[in-house]
Amino acid sequence: MRRNSLFVLLLTAAVAIGGCQTVNRFNPFSRDDEPQEVASEGERIAIVADGQQLEVSEALQGADFFLPTPTPMSEWPVPGGNLEQAVGHAEGGGNLSVVWRRDFGQGSKGGHHVTAPPVAAGGKIFVMDGEARVSAFDAQSGSQVWSVNLKPDGRRDREAFGGGLAVAGGKLYVSSGYRFMAQLDANTGAVGWRTNTEQPLHAAPTVSGGRAFVVAIDNTLLTFDTATGEAGWTYQALTEPARILKASSPAVSGDTVVASFGSGELVALRAANGNDLWSEALSQASRSNALSEIRDIPGRPAIYQGDVFAVSHSGVFSATDLRTGQPRWSLPVTGITTPWPAGDVVYVVSKSGEVICAARESGQIYWIRDLGEGRESRRGRFFGLGTRHFSVRPIWSSPLLVSNRLLVAGSTGELVVLNPKTGAVERTINLGAPTLIGPIAAGGTVYVVTDQAQLIALR
Repeated sequence: MRRNSLFVLLLTAAVAIGGCQTVNRFNPFSRDDEPQEVASEGERIAIVADGQQLEVSEALQGADFFLPTPTPMSEWPVPGGNLEQAVGHAEGGGNLSVVWRRDFGQGSKGGHHVTAPPVAAGGKIFVMDGEARVSAFDAQSGSQVWSVNLKPDGRRDREAFGGGLAVAGGKLYVSSGYRFMAQLDANTGAVGWRTNTEQPLHAAPTVSGGRAFVVAIDNTLLTFDTATGEAGWTYQALTEPARILKASSPAVSGDTVVASFGSGELVALRAANGNDLWSEALSQASRSNALSEIRDIPGRPAIYQGDVFAVSHSGVFSATDLRTGQPRWSLPVTGITTPWPAGDVVYVVSKSGEVICAARESGQIYWIRDLGEGRESRRGRFFGLGTRHFSVRPIWSSPLLVSNRLLVAGSTGELVVLNPKTGAVERTINLGAPTLIGPIAAGGTVYVVTDQAQLIALR
């Protein structure tokens, strides 16, 4: 209990250091990633040896690699674009000019946090604010189609945050930190069913095969019948009280669902009945980094070409064989984002703001671009004590590969456009507000949700 209490205290203190910036409620001590010991058992290949810095491979420096042709995305039904949470290379965005902005409710303040990635289907964009208000906007014009407030009236859950959205078969599925799952009509917002849960749901659901899969805050994977809302099988991972204040959505490939948890566990299960196929711990302890004890995998696992890619706050970025659970390679990267595999490579954004491009098959690094450099902010005294000042680095979203550009949004209010082959910064776009949710692409348009509950369309 003393150790768990210390974890929570560390996270609480770190949030206080960050002031009111949303970035610091997710990831507090902004330091460069440090090389750490890889703790996983088995046949995983550690690409970087102990005591070494993460560096570009000499053999790959300046080398070209294959990226697939951009694919038009008429819909974006789950946070990662498809059930495997990995679309490869999307098409859209044009010259990335802002064509409209729309406010959609309560932003992140006073205990409320905008955490739901937008989803798109049927010519509409669906969003949720910091108080469980769900809204639909016309994808082209930005006009509001409908809006419904799902916040409960009871005192028990007057304060909550988190959750997310998924759309399938003309229905919108909503999970919420207010302890419920709901199904809405995607065209009208009418509530089809609503099922209360014992624990808050901080992650977006994934809908496949007549089931909605969602991870609760107590590290339980819950399932619901999409037609009735009736609860189905559950899977309980190890409990872990210290975690990042965001959560992961499962990935589904065929009859296999892969989920990640605050305990640092990456688990593959049978989608039909919850029977476990394999489990892996993406966690390690570091004497020089107390926060490595927070083992959470806040980003979504991404399934691509038969491998599962995931990164943990404990400092493990890994590739795992989907069928066997056999570890393939790992890198000492501390992250709270979702990896983006495409073609020959996989992109990942670290806690310290490094965008890393690694070879998908070997884990060797093509390039690293530090977005935190030159963007640090100076902070004052710790809890009002002392006179020492310290620097805080911004936090960046998961990447989006769209029309031969790699987009990353940040707590600085910028959308950074990178060359996906070289990592060079080609352009920065001022979004006007901090943004920690990764952008999406649908119908030729890139959509971004800001921390102030504003939906921005770029095309």
